[in-house]
Amino acid sequence: MKSLLLIVALVCVTATSIDIATEAAAQTAPQPPASSTSTKDSSIPADQENAHKARALLEQGIQALGGQAYLNVHDMQDQGRVYSFYHGRPTSNGVFFWRFVEYPDKERMELTPQRDIAYVYVGDKGYEITYKGSKAVEKKDLEDHERRHRFSLETILRSWVNDPSVALFFEGNALAGNLAAQKVTLINAKNESVSLYFDIDTHLPIKKDYSWRDPVDKERNLEEETFNGYRLIQGVMTPFGFTRYFNGDMQTERFMTAASYNQTLNPAMWDPNSGYNPIKAAGKH
Repeated sequence: MKSLLLIVALVCVTATSIDIATEAAAQTAPQPPASSTSTKDSSIPADQENAHKARALLEQGIQALGGQAYLNVHDMQDQGRVYSFYHGRPTSNGVFFWRFVEYPDKERMELTPQRDIAYVYVGDKGYEITYKGSKAVEKKDLEDHERRHRFSLETILRSWVNDPSVALFFEGNALAGNLAAQKVTLINAKNESVSLYFDIDTHLPIKKDYSWRDPVDKERNLEEETFNGYRLIQGVMTPFGFTRYFNGDMQTERFMTAASYNQTLNPAMWDPNSGYNPIKAAGKH
C-alpha cells in the first residue's frame, strides 16, 4: 500500500514539473512584432499594385508620344504608299495614299496619284467615292473599320485609359517581334481586351494585338499591328511605318512620307455628296 502511494505521488510531481516547464517556455519564446499584423493589413493588395504598374506604363507611353501635345491633336493628315497582302503575299506594287483623321470618329483615305478613289468613314457610316459617285461600303468592310477604330491606338490611349470600368493588367517583359518590350493588357466592360507593347528603352508603343470572334464561323481571330520609324512632328512622336497582321499573316503595310497635325481640315471632305475635289483643294494651299 505504501508503495502504491509513493508511485502516485511521483506521477503527480512529474506532471506538475511538465506544466511548469511548458508555461516557462511559452513565456520565454520569441513573440512576433506587435506591428506585423498591422503592416500586413496596410499593404497594397497585389492586384491593385499590378494595376498601378499598368497605369504607370501607359502614362509613360503617352508622355513618350508627346504628352499633352499628343493628347491635344484634333486632326491629322499623312501620305505615303500602302501595300496589301493576301495570305502573306503582296497583291500589288503599292498604292499612293493620302489619309485624313479628325477625332473622334472621322477618317478619309484617298488612293492613286489622281486621288480619285476615296473611302470616307463618319461615325457608323462608310462610303466609297469614285468618278461614278458615292455608295455605302460593304457591311463587312464597315464592321472591320469600326472594330479597328474601337481598338485603335488613339482610342485606347485617349478613351480606354480614362474609363474607370476598364481593368488594367501589367504583364511584365515581353517580345514585340524581336524587340524587348513591356506589356500591358486592358479589358473593358464588354470583356473585350487589347494588349499594348512599349519599347523598353524609348517607352514608345511598338505593337498592339487583340482578338475577336467571327460572328459567322465563330472562330477567334487575332489582329496585330506594329509601329516603327518614329519621327518627331509638331511635338508628337509619329510612327512612319505601320504593319497589320491577321491570324499571323501580313495583311497591310503602310509607309508614310509626310505627316502634319491640327491643320483644320475641310468639312466638305466628310460629306460623300459634296463633290469635294482633293486635287483642287490641295491647289489652294
